[in-house]
Amino acid sequence: MQANYHTHTWRCRHAAGEEREYIENAIKAGIRELGFSDHSPYPFEPGYESNFRMTLEQTAGYFETLRALKEEYADRIAIRIGFEAEYYPRFFGEMREFVRSFDCDYLIMGQHFLQNEIERIYSGSATDDEARLAQYVDQVCEGLATGAYTYLAHPDLPAWQGETAAYDRQMRRLCKETKAMGIPLEINLLGMYEHRFYPCERFWQLAGECGCDVILGCDAHEPVALNRPDVEQEALALADRCGLKVLPRLETLRKP
Repeated sequence: MQANYHTHTWRCRHAAGEEREYIENAIKAGIRELGFSDHSPYPFEPGYESNFRMTLEQTAGYFETLRALKEEYADRIAIRIGFEAEYYPRFFGEMREFVRSFDCDYLIMGQHFLQNEIERIYSGSATDDEARLAQYVDQVCEGLATGAYTYLAHPDLPAWQGETAAYDRQMRRLCKETKAMGIPLEINLLGMYEHRFYPCERFWQLAGECGCDVILGCDAHEPVALNRPDVEQEALALADRCGLKVLPRLETLRKP
């Protein structure tokens, strides 16, 4: 891997280690470009607090810390500062303006919930309801169409339990839409080494048939996750089986 754009920090409340440890492990792995993309702050209504993302008040410290490290390590690795952010239509405009105020380098989309997380409809829940799968695809495509996102993380998050024809119908639509928009799709290494439902080989077969651009993402929640050549090789083998060409790095990052 020449680059990884999916790296978390302790601020999301479910990652461990200091930022410097992530950088050092990336350098050991031969990564030349490291993007931090912790779960984005979101300006929810008063009375609701998310339990898996940084707060609005922590955002300035996130940028201050990473910009200092970016300067310190400038001769060894390129550091980018972004966020992993869902598309929640109700709150998206305010979130986008907030992260723009920090001159954020990029956003990646990880659509963990449908509608928004206040409703608690988890995108990765097991389902055989095609309408639920279609809702996921609709919301993802609507969000990507804003032009705010650089790529789509773990696009195969939904744990489909229904008919293959329904899955193919909806996920092929997702692949075609992202291909048309020039949005790469991420093979998620965290899901691979934790043996989650994703990466889902059936999804990646569809992506291969649609000619989608693909990138590997460590989804690092601990420093060692950035230096797992065994998992990287497993992901590359999946890509090869599905006829996918993996991008070693992204030539440009979309500003949100």
